[in-house]
Amino acid sequence: MTVRDLMQRGVDVPAAAGELVSGLMLRPWGTVSPSVYETGRLVTLAPWLTGHSERVAYLIAGQGADGGWGAPDGYALVPTLSATEALLCAMRRRDPGADHVAVAAAASRGLRVLFRWLGAPAGLHLPDLPAIELTVPSLIAMINRHLDEMKHVEFPGGRLASPPGLSDTKLAMVRARLESGTGVPEKLLHALEVAGDAASGASAIRPTPIGTVGASPAASAAWLGARGRLDPVDHVRRHLEAVAVLHGGPVPVGFPITVFERGWVLSSLARAGVPLDVPPEMVGDLRSAIGPQGTPAGPGLPPDADSTSVALYALALLGTPYQPDSLWAFETETHFCTWQGEEGASVSVNAHVLDAFGQYVVRKPDAVARYAPSMRKLSAWLCGRQRDDGSWEDRWHASPYYATVSCVLALDAFGGGASVPAVQRAVRKAVRWVLETQRPDGSWGRWAGTAEETAYCLQTLLLARSEVPVEEAATRGYAYLLRSADAGSGPPLWHDKDLYLPLAIVRAAVLAALHLAQSSRLVVDRRGQL
Repeated sequence: MTVRDLMQRGVDVPAAAGELVSGLMLRPWGTVSPSVYETGRLVTLAPWLTGHSERVAYLIAGQGADGGWGAPDGYALVPTLSATEALLCAMRRRDPGADHVAVAAAASRGLRVLFRWLGAPAGLHLPDLPAIELTVPSLIAMINRHLDEMKHVEFPGGRLASPPGLSDTKLAMVRARLESGTGVPEKLLHALEVAGDAASGASAIRPTPIGTVGASPAASAAWLGARGRLDPVDHVRRHLEAVAVLHGGPVPVGFPITVFERGWVLSSLARAGVPLDVPPEMVGDLRSAIGPQGTPAGPGLPPDADSTSVALYALALLGTPYQPDSLWAFETETHFCTWQGEEGASVSVNAHVLDAFGQYVVRKPDAVARYAPSMRKLSAWLCGRQRDDGSWEDRWHASPYYATVSCVLALDAFGGGASVPAVQRAVRKAVRWVLETQRPDGSWGRWAGTAEETAYCLQTLLLARSEVPVEEAATRGYAYLLRSADAGSGPPLWHDKDLYLPLAIVRAAVLAALHLAQSSRLVVDRRGQL
């Protein structure tokens, strides 16, 4: 049921939020959209797995008019490489039950657009997706092997070239470590499928008790290898079977996401003041997930500062603060890393760490001296990363509106207030950027107006204390959410190996924005009432 359906039927936002939170207990692994990249890897790696024909059909149906898959601005490269390689593989195997003409036609269209993109590398933008330096070289090499062995078939000639700045050096190192039995860092398990034959049964890797490797269906299938077809009771295969039925064949890119989903849903709703009746066992599970080194987003992933800080923030908002000292494991000289060895940095992660420290200090004022130095460092670092137009951009989300709401709300609440002019200027500048980028229909969005991005902007306008007039823009944004066809879904905007949509998290963001608008005297609803 959509948010619009709920409101038209007279169900209020707190009731919708209660239904959403209850649903988290019913689906403890999370609710995530299917992934073209991950589904393509399973077509290649696990044709024996339940839903294979449906996965092939999903790839064909999702192909764009230009022959590619995915979003603009370079985001299409990874899913297009994966889908094209998978369809080439299915075509060469002549999979039973497949429409071989449709498969070959889709593979040909995919190849043509890839040759066009990679033949003009000067115009190719590579977004900061996790493991892109591994997935792209791996997939290009696989497609080139198909082309070498299919010279009798009419396809574009030659071989695909690698984009500038990418090589197979790191990929070769990963494979060499696995072949030697050394293993790889835990964070690389999420993309284990890039290791090819070296991944199958790698002795240094142990699946989690629930049967996942790296919280990734593709990584799990790569580790399982041929044993999946031969041993239907293997716990990794049984896990994959369970994941495959969730969407009728296609699979998500990161799964399970238990802590990630619960932390973001609860913190979004609680920060907006939505009345919540959170099951005590959910709060207990969130608390028990945090160890001395933090918590991962879900089973099979390493602990990270983002999941840890949002879980801590949610606990504090819910009245059960837990000392955030596990976050010290992620502190660097200048900022907090997502995990040790991170290449690059994330503003949303650092904003969430500031939230976690700040809300703990609100609940435990005697702890302010312990965390104040790090909070000042975080505030200064975030202000320094603001773009000239007033926005922020981030490595975990395609939209600057997500990064901006994360930074604005953390700085406004815990950045020092009126005593820190730089923070005041940053918040005011960001609010003005939000106002300037609203679309004529009242929405906001990077590529088109979306309910998710509009929700982030409404939160920015209604929670930040900027002294900038926001009434008209907030009212128009609220009206857009009310008339959106489905305010709880939309295009994938979150970064993983390709873009994905965490449905419950986005729905919580929309519900939070609706509640803020309905609770604010700044916003006039569509009936002209306050």
